[in-house]
Amino acid sequence: MSLSTNSQRAFSMLRRMRPSSAAATSSHAVTYSNAYYWQSPINTPSYNNNNNNTTRRFLQTAHEDTTKPTADIAKMMPVGMPEMNNETLVTIAALGNHNARCEVLIRHIMTVDGLDYDAAKTKFEEIAESNRAGLAVYPYFIGISMGMIAAIGSLPLVFDLTTAVWFNEGYVTTDVPEPKDLETMLEVGSWTWNWMEPPLGALSFSLLCLQYARAQLENLGLHPYTSQVINSRADRLAAAFPQYNSLLIRQYSKSDPLVKR
Repeated sequence: MSLSTNSQRAFSMLRRMRPSSAAATSSHAVTYSNAYYWQSPINTPSYNNNNNNTTRRFLQTAHEDTTKPTADIAKMMPVGMPEMNNETLVTIAALGNHNARCEVLIRHIMTVDGLDYDAAKTKFEEIAESNRAGLAVYPYFIGISMGMIAAIGSLPLVFDLTTAVWFNEGYVTTDVPEPKDLETMLEVGSWTWNWMEPPLGALSFSLLCLQYARAQLENLGLHPYTSQVINSRADRLAAAFPQYNSLLIRQYSKSDPLVKR
């Protein structure tokens, strides 16, 4: 087995730092990227017994502290998506980063339309506005409103005497206790709980069952409402701008929030 093959077996991580064949025959230190690569020939039996002189190489730390970046290295660090190169940007976008996907789409617009960065960004804003158009978010606002009303309204319906009496006269019509039994909020709650417990308990159990059903749908690969909205929005945006790559358009649309932040 040759000398270079033995070195590759012993130090696979230093493969790219192999010295030349001329340097392998001498005993001296060679510097690679701020570190000393020491070569020392010793008499060690080879695998094929044809060569007893093999080379062991030892990596020695350089005199300077290589764990701290220099000012030149710091100046080369990108501080935003526009400063990153294409390969890094595409990699980050593939991981699901929305800002990276926006920058990828802007550069794609520059390529397709032959625009500069500022003009391509204006076109990108047009695509972003089109992506957020539609009525798909209104069911979410309705659900938020209903949840807030139910959360706040349940407190006076249970513990406030005036509200409880009004609700009882209009929707329950049960007997009202004696005034001495309704002097405190807890006494009012013990009375109203007779009709509030069934709907609250049934509603809580229904929500628990719906959550369980949703989890099973996801296990089967069936998409709930939100996933359907996101996928249909991505298809609509790709159809609205067919001149651009549909994969990039769809990736941007899927990672874009349903409402503007």
